[in-house]
Amino acid sequence: MNDAEIAERLARVESALAGIEDDPPALAALQAVVELYGEALRRLVRSGAIGAAPDDDLVAHLLLVHDLHPEGVETRVARALEEVRPYLGSHGGGVELVGISGGVARVRLEGTCDGCASSTATLKDAIERAVLQAAPELEAVEAEGVEAAAAGGLLQIRTLECPTELQTA
Repeated sequence: MNDAEIAERLARVESALAGIEDDPPALAALQAVVELYGEALRRLVRSGAIGAAPDDDLVAHLLLVHDLHPEGVETRVARALEEVRPYLGSHGGGVELVGISGGVARVRLEGTCDGCASSTATLKDAIERAVLQAAPELEAVEAEGVEAAAAGGLLQIRTLECPTELQTA
């Protein structure tokens, strides 16, 4: 199955699941199937058939659903941040993982991203997407200082340092 077929199948599943809570027997059957598949995955992991972190996003998400992913959330988030660093670096910025707690990854924007009027857009478009894709069990990504700026706090505007693409985002 290619990525487009997987996306189409996932959309069909989500649509079908939309009303399942109103059908207790169907919900119970679905839960039993998920539990059986989860046990099968556990056995594969224990046998060594699935050892290293999977390169396939679909397999990785399936392992996450059953709390079987071989890498911890911090490792996956750190790798996601490594993937966005070149993009941020090309604009004179950076990001550092402060910590993860309560389902929230906390990051600190560095360089020209810190205090940039477009830091919120940078967070949403690049960092948040990468982190939540790597660790979908997280509920949110927060950046130090960004929420205060977005809420109307004082911003130090540095138009010469803030990337043009981000200013218009």
